[in-house]
Amino acid sequence: MAEGLIKATEEALRSIHRIQREIGPIMFYQTGGCCESGLPICFRLDEFILGNKDILLGRVDNTPVYTDIRQLEKWARSELILDVAEGKPEQFSIAAGNNMHFVTKSRLVKPDIDIG
Repeated sequence: MAEGLIKATEEALRSIHRIQREIGPIMFYQTGGCCESGLPICFRLDEFILGNKDILLGRVDNTPVYTDIRQLEKWARSELILDVAEGKPEQFSIAAGNNMHFVTKSRLVKPDIDIG
């Protein structure tokens, strides 16, 4: 379990709360991608079947966020930040709002130090 690597903006939390009021419990699956992030896909909690290489990345306001264990090395020195942006959601994700989708941003929190 790698809990604590993901946080959310206030706007993302408002979207999560709205979705939960409308359809019930949800979860996110953080896909891999370039630049230390990827695509967060929002599902109803019972719609996505986790595989044996999927792990809990963390929780955003008690909403689970899973990823493939092979992504952890890429994000080991980063903090992922769930946010929302304009535009339709990609793939099978639940929309974050009217013409809004969830995005993941990252920031370096543990830089590599090479003393040489």
